[in-house]
Amino acid sequence: MEENYIEINRQSWNTKTEIHLRSEFYDVDGFLAGKSSLNEVERQLLSDINGKSVLHLQCHFGLDSISLNRLGAEVTAVDLSDVAIERAKQLAQEAGAEVRFICCDIYDLPCYLNERFDIVFTSYGVIGWLPDLDKWANLISRFLKPNGRLIFVEFHPVVWMFDDSFDKISYRYFNAGPIVTYETGTYAERTADISLKTVGWNHSLSEVITSLITNGLLIKSFEEYDYSPYDCFNNTVEQEPKKYRIKHLDDKIPMVYAIMALKEG
Repeated sequence: MEENYIEINRQSWNTKTEIHLRSEFYDVDGFLAGKSSLNEVERQLLSDINGKSVLHLQCHFGLDSISLNRLGAEVTAVDLSDVAIERAKQLAQEAGAEVRFICCDIYDLPCYLNERFDIVFTSYGVIGWLPDLDKWANLISRFLKPNGRLIFVEFHPVVWMFDDSFDKISYRYFNAGPIVTYETGTYAERTADISLKTVGWNHSLSEVITSLITNGLLIKSFEEYDYSPYDCFNNTVEQEPKKYRIKHLDDKIPMVYAIMALKEG
């Protein structure tokens, strides 16, 4: 494992954050005008969260955290990037939202937080930054109340097997250790004048599901989707509103999956 992966990735996300804030992809102006950042997939899983306590893991600069608060939830949100958390606090103030933000590596969260929540929420591009999913699932179990719910939506591991243009299989489906990449631009602004080093991991569905089960979580629903709600990959086409597919692969591959799990009482 890259011993300093946390600092490498923190610096990457610190650099990305300022560009993301200005991007059309995140549409911060529209968000501050009242637009929700949550997609249909996660909104259906969340259902009515008015009055519920929610722990949002890997929140970036807080748009989903604020959207959850707008639905009536009491939200605590966590991210690795100090720049993202600082901007999240500013956005929450501008939006008139009440969200508690914590800056730390999520594996260190027990050092900062000692309470339990009705819901743990985490979504899209999150677990690929984590080397140890058993530790991740244990953390979720620790912070959930008995009968509390995990709502988890993520890009499908099949997507991460491809090269950037989706022309060939370049990576194993199964976790084979850290993947170090060097990229220019960012998914939200592909022409951005930045060069980044990142360290990530591929996690199979069996690795995800087994980690949750062995840490006392009961899988209540599991769904796969043949589209992404975000235009964050190369060579995409919007086949329906907010349903993006890889143009030459059409609907042949899964692109997103969603899990709702219950903490056993």
